[in-house]
Amino acid sequence: MAWYAYCVSEKQSFPELARHRKPVPLESVTGIGGGQVFLYPASDLAIVVSEYEGSGALNQRAGMDHARVISECFHKSTVLPFRFGTVFQDDESLRKSIRSNQRQFQTNLERLMGKTEMHLKVMVDDCCKELGVSPCSETVGRGYLSNLRETASRQRERQTRARAVAFQLHRMFAPLDEEISCRVLENGKMLLDIAHLIDRRCVERYQNKYASTVQMMKECQLQLSGPWPPYHFVQRLTRGALQTPAPAERAVASAMAAV
Repeated sequence: MAWYAYCVSEKQSFPELARHRKPVPLESVTGIGGGQVFLYPASDLAIVVSEYEGSGALNQRAGMDHARVISECFHKSTVLPFRFGTVFQDDESLRKSIRSNQRQFQTNLERLMGKTEMHLKVMVDDCCKELGVSPCSETVGRGYLSNLRETASRQRERQTRARAVAFQLHRMFAPLDEEISCRVLENGKMLLDIAHLIDRRCVERYQNKYASTVQMMKECQLQLSGPWPPYHFVQRLTRGALQTPAPAERAVASAMAAV
């Protein structure tokens, strides 16, 4: 029997696993396709899974079910979400994967214990849109070189603007960690996606700070969602990047490199 995997959690958070070595149903929780969700014990870990036959398409509805199961587990414990569509073909492949990654899972759970993710979307005017310079069709000559200089100048202006906004928000919210991406939209605005890692006990304080920030930064359009499981920060950790997080300036510059 194949297993569809939702997340890794702490075994101690689920008392029903104390006396069992086999998968135990997680009461009142259904997964993709309406299937029963199970707690699969693995040493000190609990792997949240459901049986998977592989016949149903993993569509948008399945994605919503995937996120819902993780969210429900997050209310009870620290979780490390698996990517949507993670399937183990049998018990042996599941156990082998957990054994080979157990130390990393434990490290990640310890680091993210008591933490949650807040997500900010920040819309700002593109500081370059007023220039109104269309891309040059020339591929050689003076016009081509002029276009290259103009493109580079625009990118620097956008990076400077995005960096300033990200730095301002970093100072206001003072998160434990952050992940930032930035892109230019068709309507001539820049969109910053900012994930902040914070202590779960500080959610109300963060929400209050957001309300005051909206009033202060009237030149931007802000949208807040959360608290969420720490999706962005789990992906970073599972890549093995446990070093000190990059400052907002470097994160924005990296995100803007493809703009």
